[in-house]
Amino acid sequence: MSLPLLTLAVIACLIAGYGLYGRFIASQYSLNDGSATPAVAMNDGADFVPARPFYLLGQHFSAIAAAGPIAGPIIACQAFGWLPCLLWIVLGVVFIGAVHDFSSLIASVRHKAMSIAEIVRRNLGERSWSAMMLFIWIALLYVIIAFTDITAATFTGITEEFEGGSFSFNPGGAVAAASVLYLGLALAMGTMQKKWDPPLWLMTAVFVPATLAAVWLGTKFSTLLIFSHGAWTMGILAYCFAASLLPLWLLLQPRGYLGGFVLYMALAVGLAGIFFGGFEIRQPAFKSWNGPDPADALFPFLFVTIACGACSGFHGLVCSGTTSKQVARESDCRMVGYGGMLLEGFVAVIALATVMIVAGAPRSGGPGKIYGDGMGRFLTVLIGEEHLLFAVTFGAMAFSTFIFDTLDVATRLGRYILQELFGWTGRAGAAAATGLTVGVPLALLLAGRTGSYRLFWTLFGASNQLLAALTLLGITVWLKRAGKRYWFTLAPMVFVMGITLWSLWIQVRAAAAHFIPLGVTSINGAAAAVRMILAATRIADAVRSWSGPAPDGAPEPAGTFS
Repeated sequence: MSLPLLTLAVIACLIAGYGLYGRFIASQYSLNDGSATPAVAMNDGADFVPARPFYLLGQHFSAIAAAGPIAGPIIACQAFGWLPCLLWIVLGVVFIGAVHDFSSLIASVRHKAMSIAEIVRRNLGERSWSAMMLFIWIALLYVIIAFTDITAATFTGITEEFEGGSFSFNPGGAVAAASVLYLGLALAMGTMQKKWDPPLWLMTAVFVPATLAAVWLGTKFSTLLIFSHGAWTMGILAYCFAASLLPLWLLLQPRGYLGGFVLYMALAVGLAGIFFGGFEIRQPAFKSWNGPDPADALFPFLFVTIACGACSGFHGLVCSGTTSKQVARESDCRMVGYGGMLLEGFVAVIALATVMIVAGAPRSGGPGKIYGDGMGRFLTVLIGEEHLLFAVTFGAMAFSTFIFDTLDVATRLGRYILQELFGWTGRAGAAAATGLTVGVPLALLLAGRTGSYRLFWTLFGASNQLLAALTLLGITVWLKRAGKRYWFTLAPMVFVMGITLWSLWIQVRAAAAHFIPLGVTSINGAAAAVRMILAATRIADAVRSWSGPAPDGAPEPAGTFS
């Protein structure tokens, strides 16, 4: 099958999934626009701010679409071939990932925009809540460590992901300069929106082209911001600290909205290249069921390697952490939650296409370089071969943008978790929670634990999907107690739970068999064991609470099923 025909089939499946299965899932939750959402009922101009659905979709999409749906499919294709990757992305995103995101969002909206951990406490009890809070916070630390490390390396221009690329200027300095300008534009847009409230179309017409101008200016001043990896690590985490404490309207909403357009442009470039570039599929459809290493087995590691491209527990944190505080109407949840995940699935498909068109075994380049080169080749279909260097740079910078836009969201969510866990209130409590959330990654990264993005990818993917399974578990108990159908969350929960626990157990066994103090395998094995214990606590509480009453003192949902 040709690449364009294959892509058309995928698009048709995603559209059908949104129109048919997405509508079915929405009907199960009895969405009611007459019920005031938390963003409307508790509008405080800072954390609770109702947003228009398209504006919110852009912010939400940019928050969830980080490096996961790009790096995961590329790594998996290198190991297993493109066909199993494509099947899992399409089926997983329609029947599992989008259901998880939509369910997390509406569950949070119905529980006064509480985090998914608070929803667990209401349905499974205090012990399960504590375990979930710890699991989520540790998972967020892994996100911050991995993405800070790869972003800092990208800014220095010496990361393995981009080594060997063809650039006519300092790529790290260009990405850094463009990113700083991009954040400055977001601050300006947020300030103007708050002060004068101009029409959204006018803001879009001004600031989206300005974002492209920032990319161009970054290429012209690529030697202006040249710092070491350690300096960028501290600078990025300092930015995350400040961004976590700023009002949503000032930075997160406009930054997310502009970042969404970068994602949309990347999707458009990918489509143009696939349909009009004449590229052929050069990678084998299938490679192997098993490799020499236990982690090379297609089952279960295909699923946790692709990670966010099909299902992501991190999305549940975004849905119940920031997005639920901005939903103006319950009906918006379908577009933002279910539709946003389908868009992420298509990001994964385009990332897969960038490696499918590479001849031979593309193991010498990391996923960032493969994606940047592939997107550059796609972009030359529109701007011509003579602009290949700029096109490749655009692809690399898009990859960096996907990562960077997630960092401050993850930090804000970590702040929310610690404030809920310890009852820290006020600005002092928020600052303390944020400081601890960025302090641990700072200590580990400055101690020399670089390369986390690659070294811990399998554990990152397994933990991420296990978090999704635990989230679906809590939602399933909620639906069951409400007397509603719950098979559509129970079935994917069982599958994802089984796959992730299987992969974690293999990592524990590998660590026990090859124990080296402070070695990567040993660290991964210990972390995997901790996650399995926390998951077992949640499962035990779910079984005990399945038919029982809600825990004493649990808050009632803000919305009800009609």
